[in-house]
Amino acid sequence: MTGASVTGASVTGATVTGATVTGAGPAAGWTEEGVAMTRPPGGRVLFVGAVHEALPALEALLASTAQVVEVITVPAAGGRVPSGYVDLQPVAAARGIPVRRTANLNEAGEVGHVRALAPDLIVVVGWTRLLGPQLLAIPPRGCVGFHASLLPRHRGRAPVNWAIILGEEETGNTMMFLDATADTGDIIDQRRVRIEPADTCASVYDKVARAGAAMLAEHLPALLSGTAPRRPQGPPAGDALPKRTPDMGITDWSRPRRAVHDWIRALTSPYPGAFTSWSGRRVMLWAAARPPDGPARPGRAQPGEILRCGPEGVQVAAGDGPLLVTSMSWPGQAPEPAGRWARDHRLAPGGRFDEVDEATSRWALGLGPAPGSGGPPGPGSGRGNGG
Repeated sequence: MTGASVTGASVTGATVTGATVTGAGPAAGWTEEGVAMTRPPGGRVLFVGAVHEALPALEALLASTAQVVEVITVPAAGGRVPSGYVDLQPVAAARGIPVRRTANLNEAGEVGHVRALAPDLIVVVGWTRLLGPQLLAIPPRGCVGFHASLLPRHRGRAPVNWAIILGEEETGNTMMFLDATADTGDIIDQRRVRIEPADTCASVYDKVARAGAAMLAEHLPALLSGTAPRRPQGPPAGDALPKRTPDMGITDWSRPRRAVHDWIRALTSPYPGAFTSWSGRRVMLWAAARPPDGPARPGRAQPGEILRCGPEGVQVAAGDGPLLVTSMSWPGQAPEPAGRWARDHRLAPGGRFDEVDEATSRWALGLGPAPGSGGPPGPGSGRGNGG
């Protein structure tokens, strides 16, 4: 494992913490006449990405001597975009880099297009599908991706969200060569990332993204020369993390208050969010105050019961004590201060959010099948070959 704890790496201009890379734009001396090509000093790189982790990585590439021949991302309209979607068009356009949008990079026409670009290396950050064998075989220096955990631990979907849900204090980012299956390629480098008590999924993914950009900047010369380090992964550490869906954000107030706090911060924006129900109507929970350390003092209130409403928020009984919710809203509306929202919608002490049955709670935690499905929770891949 390379590198120590990463908590504040940054990408500014042409500098990435841990490595300084100079140069801008396509390298001088690039020409194309028919099929005769003169390679730029840094090599030709195709960038594939769609989510917030992709932006610092793209900026690191643009600050290098490599030529970014194209940016491939998902369609911005007319279809579903992944959670955490970021439009890479403005950054690419500012540097004269063409942008191509596709929902399926494995289609024959897309594969042919990539082959015509003749990339030396493909860098994938936050893609939604596995790259197929035809794509993986195109670049002579391989395809590189990232996964937001210290592989082989936490293979699968939404690793940062799951790490927070599970109450973990550390995650990481793994840079790897992509292969035909998800999150199993040879490891190039790894960086540890702390999960602080005040972190949310957004702030942890930001740390993970900057760690990825630092690794990419550090190893890019070796990747393009074919001398990058690589080591096989060990056997998987536990089952693959299940795919999460928006309906899995349902909040079980009978769980410990620290667990409910972790639940809310793990699922908050830019993800679909945690929620509870009030007389059968969904209420989004966007933020909560961290419960104090030390043993809780459970009272006589039932889980989900509203204990107090005030300017500081809405205090709700959890399984072992009160939790202060500080931001909430109806679905599809902007988050509001919880105290104001409760006043406007006439929530009052003594009211109670709807109870969640055990089967639904276990499903939301990835521990059982969806209610009524009869099947196991579905383990999933990361974001494509490495996300």
